[in-house]
Amino acid sequence: MLDLLIGSGAVFWIGLAVVILLILNSSVKFVPQNMAFVVERFGKFHKTMTAGLNFVLPFVDRVAYRVSLKEMALDVPGQSAITKDNITLNVDGVLYMKVLDPEKASYGIDNYVFGVTQLAQTTMRSEIGKITLDRTFEERDSLNSAIVNAINEAGAAWGATCLRYEIKDITPPKSVLEAMERQMKAERDKRALILESEGLRQSQINKSEGEKRAQVLAAEGEREQRILEAQGEAQAITTVASAQAEALDLVGRAAATPEGQKAVQLDLASKAISAKEKIAKDSTIVLMDGSNNDAGKVVAESMAVVAAMNSSGSFNSQ
Repeated sequence: MLDLLIGSGAVFWIGLAVVILLILNSSVKFVPQNMAFVVERFGKFHKTMTAGLNFVLPFVDRVAYRVSLKEMALDVPGQSAITKDNITLNVDGVLYMKVLDPEKASYGIDNYVFGVTQLAQTTMRSEIGKITLDRTFEERDSLNSAIVNAINEAGAAWGATCLRYEIKDITPPKSVLEAMERQMKAERDKRALILESEGLRQSQINKSEGEKRAQVLAAEGEREQRILEAQGEAQAITTVASAQAEALDLVGRAAATPEGQKAVQLDLASKAISAKEKIAKDSTIVLMDGSNNDAGKVVAESMAVVAAMNSSGSFNSQ
């Protein structure tokens, strides 16, 4: 009997210990980092447990939701969208979001990931419908910003926020692609022709500038040459004039003496004889006074001219 009682007591204590361990196990909760546990008490929201050691009441509280607080990258499937100029495009993207309020993420929407993805698709279709095809490729940043703003406005009630949205691919129809390729080729050909004409124009300008500069330099060289020639001629004239003045001065001084006057008279007589002799040689007809056709009379006439000049005072020393 004693052994039976001892055995029954041991089983009781063992069972009690197991119950206590079970209660402790259900009461103590270890929440991992970047996770949040939403606790309900009697089916109603009670609290949100953050990372670390937490306690709950067994059989009263229960962990209803486990929400990740990490940043999530969601692939937004490709979708068809019609632009303002009625071109159908296939657009896909990637969405980066994060849960800020675990309570709203648990009770505000049934599946916040699905809701955010659908909202991104509908917003993308709406924004693309406001712009033309050409602007679609140019305004990716504005499209991304519009989607982020729309998700954050609706996601405030879901406890989630959109960090950024990026469009991955915009695929137009094949016919539009071919037309765009032709347009780009025509644009490249146009730029090539413009660059070629600009190069030719610049070449002609440079050539004209070079010719103009050469003409200017040639004119300047010719002007310098003429200046130098004029200066040389002026110096030559000045030198000749100076020499003639000196010669006349010497002749004048010599003529002021009796010997000089005789020399002048002799020179004039010689020149008169030479002049008549030249006239007689160069002309076929010579008109001469019959009484003055001998050399003696010619000399006498020359001497008379000299005597007249002397009497006029031209050779006067004064």
